[in-house]
Amino acid sequence: MRTLPRSRTRQITLPRVDPGSRLFRTPLAATISAILATGALPLAAQAASPAADLPEIIVTATRRAEDIQDIPLNIAAIGGEQLTEQGIADLATLGRSVPGLYVVDQGKRTSNRIVVRGLNATSVSGPEGIGNTGGQIVSTYVGEIPLYLDLRLEDMDRVEVLMGPQGTLYGAGTLGGAIRYIPRRPEFDTTSVTLRGSGYSLSEADDIGARGGITANLPLGDLFSVRASLDYVDDPGFIDAPFLVREAGVSDPEPNFASPAAVAANLRSQEDVDYEKTVAGRIAVRARPEPGIDVNFTHYFQDMEVGSRTASSRDSIFATGAYESNTRYLEPNDRQNRLTALEITADLGFAQLTSATGYAKYTELGGRDQTDLLITLEYSYEAFPTFSAFTREEEEETTLTQEIRLVSNNTGPLSWIGGFFYNDFDGFGESREFTPEYDAYLGVSRPDSLEYISQTYEDLVEKALFGEIGYQLTDQWQVTVGARYYDYTYETQTGTDLPLLYVLCGKPCSSSVPVQDRYFYGPDDIFIDLEPASQSDSGTLFKFNTAYQFADDLMGYLTVSEGYRIGASNGLAACDPNQGQNQNVCGQPDELQYVSDSTINYEIGMRTQWFDRRLTLNGSVYFIDWQDPQLTSATAVGAQPITKNGKGAETQGFELSFNAQLTPSLSIRGSYAYTQAELTEDATALLRTFVPPGFRSTQIDVDALAGDRLPGSPEQQGTFALSYDIPVGTAWELGLDYGLTTQGDVYTRTGLRAGGEVLPGFTVHSAAATLRADAWSLSLYAQNLFDKYAYTGVRATPAYNQATVDENGDTVRVRTYYHDLLRPREVGLRFTYDFEL
Repeated sequence: MRTLPRSRTRQITLPRVDPGSRLFRTPLAATISAILATGALPLAAQAASPAADLPEIIVTATRRAEDIQDIPLNIAAIGGEQLTEQGIADLATLGRSVPGLYVVDQGKRTSNRIVVRGLNATSVSGPEGIGNTGGQIVSTYVGEIPLYLDLRLEDMDRVEVLMGPQGTLYGAGTLGGAIRYIPRRPEFDTTSVTLRGSGYSLSEADDIGARGGITANLPLGDLFSVRASLDYVDDPGFIDAPFLVREAGVSDPEPNFASPAAVAANLRSQEDVDYEKTVAGRIAVRARPEPGIDVNFTHYFQDMEVGSRTASSRDSIFATGAYESNTRYLEPNDRQNRLTALEITADLGFAQLTSATGYAKYTELGGRDQTDLLITLEYSYEAFPTFSAFTREEEEETTLTQEIRLVSNNTGPLSWIGGFFYNDFDGFGESREFTPEYDAYLGVSRPDSLEYISQTYEDLVEKALFGEIGYQLTDQWQVTVGARYYDYTYETQTGTDLPLLYVLCGKPCSSSVPVQDRYFYGPDDIFIDLEPASQSDSGTLFKFNTAYQFADDLMGYLTVSEGYRIGASNGLAACDPNQGQNQNVCGQPDELQYVSDSTINYEIGMRTQWFDRRLTLNGSVYFIDWQDPQLTSATAVGAQPITKNGKGAETQGFELSFNAQLTPSLSIRGSYAYTQAELTEDATALLRTFVPPGFRSTQIDVDALAGDRLPGSPEQQGTFALSYDIPVGTAWELGLDYGLTTQGDVYTRTGLRAGGEVLPGFTVHSAAATLRADAWSLSLYAQNLFDKYAYTGVRATPAYNQATVDENGDTVRVRTYYHDLLRPREVGLRFTYDFEL
């Protein structure tokens, strides 16, 4: 492709935009006109000023190194220093910093759901099980390897966030966007060491938190270099648990609270239970054996131990303090991530060849308080005066990915990208449910107290061919088209067993089966009959993009793109028709799995710079047609959360961002996003609820209707930040930073039906004062400066605020309902020290 002023990018998609379509009949048409009108602003009015230019930001989102302003798509890039300055250390804080991106923050124990542009129909609810997924609306990349990981953002070159499907540019298919973690590569020209650390306090924690790390870069001659990084997080947590049972199945979870002796005999208290201890690091070896060949071999690891949920039970029937949980057991979770990656690039002259091979292994071990779920099944568990239950869950995943990509090097008007992607995923999950001493209460023997066990095996093989072709029609006008062919096969085996029930009642436990025809389990028996299921699909996706360079610093673009997300199993065993409703948790035929869903995205945007590039102002308007959306529902037996397909939904909105260098010392930046997401067709029996008093006995199905707002993300988001630098003497500089992020309210269920609620919006402020020299950086900072108390998630609905009684007539309160919380104020001191050897 020829070197032309400010007009580059390869984006894609084929379906055309019809001016008579719904997109152009909505109120967003006015916003489109406003953005396009930006092109009419007089460039001659860009008056001179002594302020410095904004720095050029080079990204590789389009598989070529380009200035972000030359890319005709909505992309945000946050550099490594900016990540530190803004306190962006994980997905939750990243989601509050990028317009159009939202992360449902349910604490470190959970894999938080990532939502982009409102593409979410999953109810906000604390997960009953563990899992390693961000919802698959957005693909996350570590370097060149697609992998979901809430990575500690240390020693990063930058993080890139792309809005809209990217399946013609990237190996992994995506429904709505991509997040790319770009770590710093080993360097050949310097031997250096970076030390970093911080100590901090949380307003609701009893102990001090600490973070620390080291990065070393060591060249080994001209051909090899090694870079290693190691970081540790010791976060104290801030949620207290004052109602933990002392001895499972023996202690009364609700003793006589008027008697201090009864409380002390049955319950114990533990403070700051949602602590986090994480060790993360990587070692990278880079080689340049020949000119034009770059080889990077990297091993990443991250081990995270979380003590319990970040949940407040203040609004439950078993009410607590603002930062207290009413669980009977701690709910820990330990995660281990491993990724080994080999990335090779070779300049072939006519094109650059890239091979990216990744092998990832993930293991997780967690536990939950299961008491409330069993009580609400109304099988009379609560009759046992000291009844309580807990789970032990484990999950293992291995993923092998291979991407081979060619990117043209030609300098003519034609450019192209082509690639092949392969993904082989294997997963295993098991959940064991224990009801201590309940067997003795029933008059049988089951020493391990195992009441329920489920196992799921998964195997996914996905293949894809993808590519784009771009052509520079004139010096100002370019057009790009792209396509993706995908094929996947998903196989699963799922089974469950009810050992305690079958010791007591025999299998099958049904009044229609004579006792002599049932098999009664022994005290240690477990029999799991795995039931297979499978699905496969293939298809094509298209992309069209065109961009026009109105002036050197003013570009407009139009993109139409298709995205998809694969289907999967709900991890349930099929219901046994011989047992009817006398089962714990099982799936009806239409509840066992769900199929892929897809989107068609329309976007118009402008990328502009003004006043000698001291002001960057970008904006986009979009409309997304979501077909067969994957929606959250629940099983008819056991009310277990599942996913099912709806008929249709849509989302539309706009995003604006600016960055201004007002003076050489003062800069400001900000963003705003508005999203309107709703169903376009009715979803029959989408949600289940019940009519108190009672739970399962009064269960009803609830339809969601066309026009209902989708849950899980705010309609409005905004950010603002200000930075001011002051020279101190001849060698030091003082940087003053202030920022805020704000969001509107969030619906917890589609259309607020079936007991859904509104999580109020909130604003979080931050500030920092940083003293810098050539090698040193020392910062006094505060996150959540005004100690805002806000809900970021919820489990269940207020309908669960009910009580029942045990066989003695004593009250047993259901504790299902709780809220996830925003992290309280953090004030700390952090430093970095860089030195060369």
